[in-house]
Amino acid sequence: MRRGRLRGQGRGKTTMLGAFVIGTPDPPALADFYRALLGWEEVEREPHWVRLRSPERERPGLSFQLEGDHTPPVWPPRPGTQQMQAHLDVQVDDLEAETGRALALGATLEGQQPQDDVRVLRDPHGHPFCLFLPGG
Repeated sequence: MRRGRLRGQGRGKTTMLGAFVIGTPDPPALADFYRALLGWEEVEREPHWVRLRSPERERPGLSFQLEGDHTPPVWPPRPGTQQMQAHLDVQVDDLEAETGRALALGATLEGQQPQDDVRVLRDPHGHPFCLFLPGG
C-alpha cells in the first residue's frame, strides 16, 4: 500500500490522517504523559481536549478527548472483557532505557510480553502501548 497522501476518488480532494484520538477521563494529564514520552509539543489545550504533534511534522497528531466512563481494556484479551481496539507502537533505540523512562513517567509494565524486542506497557489511564526496537 502506498504511504502518504491519497487522492479522494474523483473529487480532487487530498485526504490524510490528521490525528489519532485517545479517550480518557483526564485529557490534560494523559497528554502530559505522552508529551514527555514522545518529546512532542502541545498545540491545543482545553479542559476536555488536548492535541500534540511531532516537532518535525504537522500531521498526524495525537489528541486526547474526555471520556469520563473510560474502561481500560484487558491484556492479554479474554472473552467477555473490554477488548483493546487500538494501541500505539513507539519505536525506540534502547528498549530497556526507554522502558525505564516510561515507567518513571507513570506507565506500568504488563506481565505478559509477546517477544524479546517489544515491551507492552500501559499509560497512566490504562491504555496499552508498545515500545519496540527497529525491525521488531
